[in-house]
Amino acid sequence: MDATVFGAWVATGLTLLIFSFLYKDTPLFKFAEHLYVGVSIGYTIVKTYDTVIMHLIVKPIVENGEFALLIPVAIGMLMLTRYVPKAAWMSRYAFAFIVGMGSGLAIPRTISSFILKQVEDTIRPLLSMAGPDGLTFSMNLLNPASNLNAIIILLGVSSVLFYFFFSIEHSGVGKAVARTGIMFLMIAFGAAFGYTVMARMSLLIGRLTDLIEFSDASYGRPTLWLVVVTIGVLVVLSRRAQREPPQES
Repeated sequence: MDATVFGAWVATGLTLLIFSFLYKDTPLFKFAEHLYVGVSIGYTIVKTYDTVIMHLIVKPIVENGEFALLIPVAIGMLMLTRYVPKAAWMSRYAFAFIVGMGSGLAIPRTISSFILKQVEDTIRPLLSMAGPDGLTFSMNLLNPASNLNAIIILLGVSSVLFYFFFSIEHSGVGKAVARTGIMFLMIAFGAAFGYTVMARMSLLIGRLTDLIEFSDASYGRPTLWLVVVTIGVLVVLSRRAQREPPQES
């Protein structure tokens, strides 16, 4: 059995074990879950050691004499003092430095991406110049820079901000504006949720595609054989659970 066929059997078996959770939380699912977490952690540790420690720290210091890298190494070692009760106070300096540096890098990017960019799109001109004497109005919804989209963004931002403005009672015209803001919020939440669902569906399609592909005779038909084995094990576990007396609380 070559590596490709062996990998097909392993991938098919683990996929079916994970899918057994659709029946209920079985020992098969727990085994696959624990195996996946363990392998993921082991792979992450090995890649971190090879990429970060060896290539980014050890080799530059030994081969190129970049001793300035000892400073971040020292900061990282200070974080490990958290596990020593008498020296745990030293880890506060490392955490304070990392949190401060991370905040300093994240805050400007967040303001630029989520605040300034939103303000830029909101104050975009509602009409465009079409020459020295004329104005045009673009109604192309597929173009994010069109004038119609600029009006929609302006209405959406204004109504959503008004919805969170509680100093004025939402009645009359204000109620209609607030309801409009709710609609824009629901559209945004629905789009985000739909994106998440589509991402999960793409993973499911990938797994089902592999199961269909591995049912071919060139792989030894692992999908068909392992489906039978998985169903048989689930039947045995179900009957054994029925025979066991209920535990008294």
